[in-house]
Amino acid sequence: MDLRISDLRVDYGADQPGLAGIDLNIARGEQVAIIGPSGAGKTSLLRCLGTALKPSGGGLAIDGAQPWQISRSALRTLRSRIGTVHQAPPLPPRQRVVTATLAGRLGQWPAWKSLLSLLAPQDIVGARAALERVDLQDKLFERCDQLSGGQLQRVGIARVLYQAPALILADEPVSALDPVLADHTLAVLCEDARQRGATLIASLHAVELALARFPRIVGVREGHVAFDKAASAVTEDDLESLYASERVTPGEPSDSHVMTPRVTATGLPCC
Repeated sequence: MDLRISDLRVDYGADQPGLAGIDLNIARGEQVAIIGPSGAGKTSLLRCLGTALKPSGGGLAIDGAQPWQISRSALRTLRSRIGTVHQAPPLPPRQRVVTATLAGRLGQWPAWKSLLSLLAPQDIVGARAALERVDLQDKLFERCDQLSGGQLQRVGIARVLYQAPALILADEPVSALDPVLADHTLAVLCEDARQRGATLIASLHAVELALARFPRIVGVREGHVAFDKAASAVTEDDLESLYASERVTPGEPSDSHVMTPRVTATGLPCC
């Protein structure tokens, strides 16, 4: 999917703009990381792109369609082609992992098959294959409330891998994973998008992962695009300016992601 975003605005109240005018063009098949301090508007932007949040103003076209100007039927079809990975996946605690994974295609299956799959999983082989890509095949029949936060994040990613959408929106998809597993899981997501020609947009706090795994970086601050560059062109000055409000005083713990080299210690290349 390609996206055309012009002067996109989201207002949450007086003096609380979620987005204060975003302009971006993202071509079909691009892989883009969105970085920035907490409260910068990253999640609001992804929610607009996923049609979960109607903007207060501005324009948004997804594959030429303006989501809030098309019929309900057309909007449902559009949403079935968008996959979202949440920081905290909204998975029912008592639901089995296999059912949660297969839910990725509920919007694509006929109603009878979707309802039946909630009672008796309709594609166990497909669910197991998706979970295997994130090293969770052994959790196929476990309940979601028996998993750790990091495992739940990977189930959310497996669900999107099974869905195979044209547009993947990932909001802090690996925040609960250790650095090695986070990098591996992002690599799987990037490779899946590359092989299928899908568009991938991910918001990440881990700057080193964004720079190592994504060819294009968009820095967002206070609801505006601070910079839009190739990963290789992002400078320390860019990051200093972007995260200026998150600097800490000496002796305080700091987030290692705020100022990091453009390549991780393992020398991982971009996707």
